[in-house]
Amino acid sequence: MNGTDGARAAVIGRAVKSRRLRQGMSLRALADLSGLSVGYLSKVENGQRLLNRTSHITAVADALRVTPSELLTWSLPVSVRAGAAHEAVPAIRLLLMGLPLDPPGSDRPTDPVPEVMLAGRVREANRLYHAAAYDELAAGLPVLLDDLQQAAADATGPARERLLRLLADTYHPACALLLKALGYVDLAWMAVTRAAGVIAALDDPVRTASSGFFHAHILLAAGSPDQALARAQLSADQLQPHLGRGPAAQALLGELHLISSSALTQLGRRTGRGADDVLAHLAEAERLAAGTGESTAWHLNFGPANVGIHHVSLNAALGLHPEAVEAGQRVQPEQVATAGRRAVLHADLARSYAHLPRHHDQAVQHLLSAETAAPQRIHADAVARDTAAHLLGRSRDAAARRALTGLARRMSLTV
Repeated sequence: MNGTDGARAAVIGRAVKSRRLRQGMSLRALADLSGLSVGYLSKVENGQRLLNRTSHITAVADALRVTPSELLTWSLPVSVRAGAAHEAVPAIRLLLMGLPLDPPGSDRPTDPVPEVMLAGRVREANRLYHAAAYDELAAGLPVLLDDLQQAAADATGPARERLLRLLADTYHPACALLLKALGYVDLAWMAVTRAAGVIAALDDPVRTASSGFFHAHILLAAGSPDQALARAQLSADQLQPHLGRGPAAQALLGELHLISSSALTQLGRRTGRGADDVLAHLAEAERLAAGTGESTAWHLNFGPANVGIHHVSLNAALGLHPEAVEAGQRVQPEQVATAGRRAVLHADLARSYAHLPRHHDQAVQHLLSAETAAPQRIHADAVARDTAAHLLGRSRDAAARRALTGLARRMSLTV
């Protein structure tokens, strides 16, 4: 191993050992659950072997009941951790706990903000999330949530219902998925729980199904694909009688099929089963996307492009890297509506190209494209950081090496 790989091996090894010991699991038990040998895992934990094969990473992550991203998230440098987005999290936490944002006697205006202004701010918050402008979104999110809660509490009748819908639309995706992206899965769960309470007051079965989608999303991030799948399937069943309400309901059903395919992919890595079910969910999502086209219902982005991105992501997650690259060739990045989703597409393609012989330069180009699309998302993304670290010293093209070195420094990786 070179110096960079040695440093990665040491940090990832400590992470594996720490998680194993916290769960009271012996090395033999981890070996049995992951299908890897005790000797290999011992070398991984001692920093003598680098855990870099996708199949091995996913096997260990599944055995420890964490996501691969969590397993690869070594202690981020201060330059990555201490952005404005993280600085806003304590205020968001207070609001999710039901505590006031401002202490008594604060001179912040207490009059309710007009509904039309709040609606515009909600749209902008969700736009910032999809643009992966996390710093700007997080900085304004606490006051937006507080203003919405105050306005809804003071309103009655149809105006209150409209404000509750705006509050739900802020909790997800802007609040819940932002917190997930920043690594605060527990707070993301609090956000979707808060949203569920708001939606319950609306007595809208389609909205209730949307709540189930976001619950499944966070359960998947928390490393519980079985519960995520159950929640997604329950929501899909609840939604079926209401598909006549139009394209928004059909787009939501498509999203539920996509999250189900992701959950089954994680479960399949543990059990070796479910490939046919994954393909069935993807096919149904594809059918629905053909009818909805590119949709922004529920402040999400469902459509043919997003289904194509899932084909790439799921193949990459399974270590089927040639298949991921082939699926990527069917997705045109310019058709992907948001910067965040384009970054995901390029990052997953970079991950797969990095595991194909003589394709490291293509991996570097896709990493750079991911950074161009959404730098805040990519700089702190565990899988993208691991791909960059894996490629350091492996690219043959001088220009690609220089570009990768610059990216690694912007990620605060050791070069």
